Amino acid sequence: MTEKIEVSNLIKVFGVHHQKGLSMLDQGMSKHEILRETGLTVGIDNISFSVHEGEVFVIMGLSGSGKSTILRCLNRLIEPSKGQVVVDGIDITKLNENDLRKFRQEKTAMVFQQFALLPHRTVLENTVYGLEVQKVAKKKREERAMQVLELVGLAGWEDKYPAQLSGGMKQRVGLARALANDADILLMDEAFSALDPLIREEMQDELLDLQHKMNKTIVFITHDLNEALKLGDRIAFLREGALVQIGTPEEITTNPADDYVAKFVKGVDRSKIMTAKDVMKKPNPLITLRDGPNVALRTMKEHGISSIFVTDKDRALKGILTADVAVDARYAGIQSLSEVELAKGPIVKENTSLIETLGIIAESRLPIAVVDNENKIIGIIVRGSILAALADLNSGNHLVEGGEADA
Repeated sequence: MTEKIEVSNLIKVFGVHHQKGLSMLDQGMSKHEILRETGLTVGIDNISFSVHEGEVFVIMGLSGSGKSTILRCLNRLIEPSKGQVVVDGIDITKLNENDLRKFRQEKTAMVFQQFALLPHRTVLENTVYGLEVQKVAKKKREERAMQVLELVGLAGWEDKYPAQLSGGMKQRVGLARALANDADILLMDEAFSALDPLIREEMQDELLDLQHKMNKTIVFITHDLNEALKLGDRIAFLREGALVQIGTPEEITTNPADDYVAKFVKGVDRSKIMTAKDVMKKPNPLITLRDGPNVALRTMKEHGISSIFVTDKDRALKGILTADVAVDARYAGIQSLSEVELAKGPIVKENTSLIETLGIIAESRLPIAVVDNENKIIGIIVRGSILAALADLNSGNHLVEGGEADA
């Protein structure tokens, strides 16, 4: 797994004589002691973490915990007092002014809480602003802007002004402006917290859809646990400028590092954060289109199942063969399953929520196939495995990998 961002021993002390604060930290003095004796504020206290390429890394904590300070240190809108911020192997704390400006333009883009749109510019003109600063030709930058406006659902709104937009639409413009630069890294500072709850949820879904298509590296700041659990591949908890815990949503909710994190996750419905990946079993057995009905029936008999998933030679899912269809095909003298009309059962991605998966399988007599972005089967879910997972949650047990089940 490639590390896109590596933060090492990052410290930020606010105040004119910050070196004194650094010295006091080295002596083991606390943030509160330093504030009381010097008036200096320790915003970030010796934090280290890494962000994987293509992940959504959420940083959360209470107000004043240092979330936004860390985000702004990642592109040096705030100068770190000490430590390293390495992006793609380059320590940006050592960049000169020109190189830093180029880094900000090419590598990162920010989405702010309060939209930060220019009121005298249209939606299109706001979207192209970053490209305009980079002196990209007008035709090229407007073509790029129109592409991303369509991507975020604002096609047809390019000539409107911010005052004519709803809050959710304004945030879409902010997102489009960030995407137009085609930066590798999106830095999102409580980007949805100013929105009404329903619009906020829509924007969260929109971001996940965009991430599926564009696979950016996203650092997302929030104080809302539900938002963190929904968006984050991993979550970092901060308390008073110090890092408390980093983990996946499942790790955070199952094994909180201390009482501080435990209070955050208390009462969380884990069924809402568990996914298809947590309950699927290995896709075994499988057969391919080149196999015939006799092979299919023998495989079903060996495994005690009444249906089986069929793939092509590259493991891409083609459908489900049931025992009765296989018997009919054998009597008809069919030699290859490519000649058989296969059943089309439900299909989900591995990040589909457990609750949504339960709703899908409740409406189908066939098992669920879990596929990747290339439609290759990576897992199988049957009704029993979901019910067992829910039963384990209700009893307080942790999930364990189950045995084989009827496909």
